[in-house]
Amino acid sequence: MVPIRLLIVAFFFWLLAGKPDATAADSNLKYSVVIPLGLEATLPVPDDNPLTAKKVELGRKLFSDPMLSKDRSLSCASCHLPNHGFAANQPVGSGIQQQKGHRNAPTLINRAFGKVHFWDGRAATLEEQALQPIDNALELGATVPVVLERLRADKDYSAGFASAFADGITATNLARAIASFERTLLSGNSRIDQFHAAQTVDLSREERQGLWLFESRARCWQCHSGNNLSDEQFHNTGVSWRKKPHDFGRSEVTNKASDRGRFKTPTLRDVDLTAPYMHDGSMATLKEVVEFYNRGGNSNEHLDAQMKPLNLAPDDIANLVAFLKALTGQAANSPE
Repeated sequence: MVPIRLLIVAFFFWLLAGKPDATAADSNLKYSVVIPLGLEATLPVPDDNPLTAKKVELGRKLFSDPMLSKDRSLSCASCHLPNHGFAANQPVGSGIQQQKGHRNAPTLINRAFGKVHFWDGRAATLEEQALQPIDNALELGATVPVVLERLRADKDYSAGFASAFADGITATNLARAIASFERTLLSGNSRIDQFHAAQTVDLSREERQGLWLFESRARCWQCHSGNNLSDEQFHNTGVSWRKKPHDFGRSEVTNKASDRGRFKTPTLRDVDLTAPYMHDGSMATLKEVVEFYNRGGNSNEHLDAQMKPLNLAPDDIANLVAFLKALTGQAANSPE
């Protein structure tokens, strides 16, 4: 008979070894996410796409690869510029062959905490969001099947997908890899976060006044709420309403007249880095944005009820801008 202590030792090593049929994804090292001060303590990650180091690295490579565009001229990073808060530095997106979209490419910072994605909320998850620019004729202008064939013909990508996913290169895994990388684009620990955490940080008089205004009579907090300073809801503020043809925003997804002109509330984190502003990129500075809200937006039949003149003085506007600039945080998890 085998001594009982040998059976115990064997069982212990069996536990360490894991399941005999472990897949490549199962054996992959989990990705250790650094969550900066001020954000939610737990990163939302779907059960069917756990974060792993290999997925994140693969997604990082795909994000910057022009192979994903029809003519191999653009990548995701061409519009979501890493040195510009992962947002565009021009009013509207510029796709292949310099084709212009009609909306601004928003920041990807902290989208891991998003409830829905795109200005109109048409994607429920980052995985669903990740592939849409590939298929969009005005953006990357390719098709997912074409991109998959290119990836399969590339030895490095074939090896990378095989290492990160048990079933290799598929549309689902392409989306999962890009989404995994996007979940690591986190920014927090701003001077405002440090102030709220009672750390030793001195805010200027203007920044303190701006913080007070933000949380009181300027009513910014009503929409820019929570740790990520966005209620993740949709509002009609009248931006671009006087332009024709109208961009009806959320109603293009829901087909509800009540959603006309509603767009998702963007985060204010790193907002000083991501000009121009609004869904159409129509405002070049934070001062313009605050002045727009101060006058109560642009009137239209679907304007949100809370859009009313704020009666802020010029000094109040300057103080709010100072506060918004103090929301610039420290990026985590991603290279410079």
